[in-house]
Amino acid sequence: MPLTGQYKYVGPAELRGRLVAVDAVVVAASAALDGWLAGRDRGELVEPFTFVIALDGSLRLAPRRGEHVALAEGRDVLAAGEMAFARAETGWCVVEVTNQSTGYCPDPDCWPAVATALDRAGVQHPGGFTEEITFRRCPTCGERNIVRDGDFTCALCGGALPPHWNFTTN
Repeated sequence: MPLTGQYKYVGPAELRGRLVAVDAVVVAASAALDGWLAGRDRGELVEPFTFVIALDGSLRLAPRRGEHVALAEGRDVLAAGEMAFARAETGWCVVEVTNQSTGYCPDPDCWPAVATALDRAGVQHPGGFTEEITFRRCPTCGERNIVRDGDFTCALCGGALPPHWNFTTN
């Protein structure tokens, strides 16, 4: 399955300028995920984790308080969002996964990059995003928007949002 395009960081410039090291892991195998999740406290395990798929196809995870751009070290990504885990017979499995990242605003068609990274690491997953987020940039005011209930109206200026994903990719 081919990987999708690259997503540039489109969030606030001040976040990109503060690339603080995060408590992160690169998941190359399920054993790395098992060890990292075993070190999480109970409070972290009940909420989703921040993830990016780096340009080399690797899955990077951090606690939810981490910014996607910091996790990606300021670089472009193949996908970004949030991921939740549960114990399975053979370790941990993904039970929820979204493309929720207002820093990268990835289109739902980035799923193949996520699936490839999880498959390569041997981590079970639901086979698609459990919630797909539709992002659009307002051509009138430039604001990043999440489209809710099919309403393609800018939340800031009331302008019409385009029907197709319109953030810059490489």
